Amino acid sequence: MFTLRLCLRLQSGPQVCSVSQQRTHKLASVQTAAKLPTKKARSVLYPFTDLEAYLDRSVDRTQFQLFHPSVEDMIKAEKLFVSSPSHKIDYFTSAERMDHVPALQQPEVCFIGRSNVGKSSLIRALFSLTPEVEVRVSKTPGHTKKMNFFRVGRAFTVVDMPGYGHRAPKDFVDMVEPYLYTRRKLVRTFLLVDGSVGLQKADLIALEMCEEIRRPYVMVVTKIDKCGRGTLLTNFLNLQDVVKTHTTCCFPQPFLVSSLQYLGIYLLRCFITHLTGSIRLSNTSES
Repeated sequence: MFTLRLCLRLQSGPQVCSVSQQRTHKLASVQTAAKLPTKKARSVLYPFTDLEAYLDRSVDRTQFQLFHPSVEDMIKAEKLFVSSPSHKIDYFTSAERMDHVPALQQPEVCFIGRSNVGKSSLIRALFSLTPEVEVRVSKTPGHTKKMNFFRVGRAFTVVDMPGYGHRAPKDFVDMVEPYLYTRRKLVRTFLLVDGSVGLQKADLIALEMCEEIRRPYVMVVTKIDKCGRGTLLTNFLNLQDVVKTHTTCCFPQPFLVSSLQYLGIYLLRCFITHLTGSIRLSNTSES
């Protein structure tokens, strides 16, 4: 059986956590983003459009826009990320081993990636309309030492997994692999890759793990605001080529996001709610 234990050099380090209640970002709501000037609004809602202009005319763009919901669908999905008395969103629990993992009935999505790729920041951005939800984010890589579970009412659960690579917890493999192999309610794994540096060796190993598990996953390109268009496009196309030629369980369309500027956050919210069966979309492609 394939295992990360022989491939990843995992190092433990002191846990440094910064916990603070976040304020609602001015672009947290898709309705606010939609009121921006047309070109800016489109780049925030559909980040791929900024790269599309740099593609050669011969490149087929269909593969990059398989999931292309309407703004109305994004607004519908956004409602599930707003907490209310009848739809409570909260941090539920953390677990270090599978026997500590809660037995929840709703569908789950989980986020994995290298330490400092921006998993916790992305989850915090997804939950920005409910700022009382505490998502621990630190400037120190590898502070997520446990599997953290966030309940979104009765609709679905979001799981923040420990990072692999630099400063990963020593028992990373013992936590993550059993979860990915056995979690029945897991409907999609989101594998995050830093858009400013592209696929790294550890990312390719994680991708191989996802392929061996043979459960559906999707690639998310983070920190797209941290590099120039040329670098991002090169890394994005390289990633897309790997997805196209070396994967069978990966959704063909990588998602571009910036947790800082909220690029692609609304699209990702919509994708999650669609995957978990929480909403029906009016017009989008097979996922």
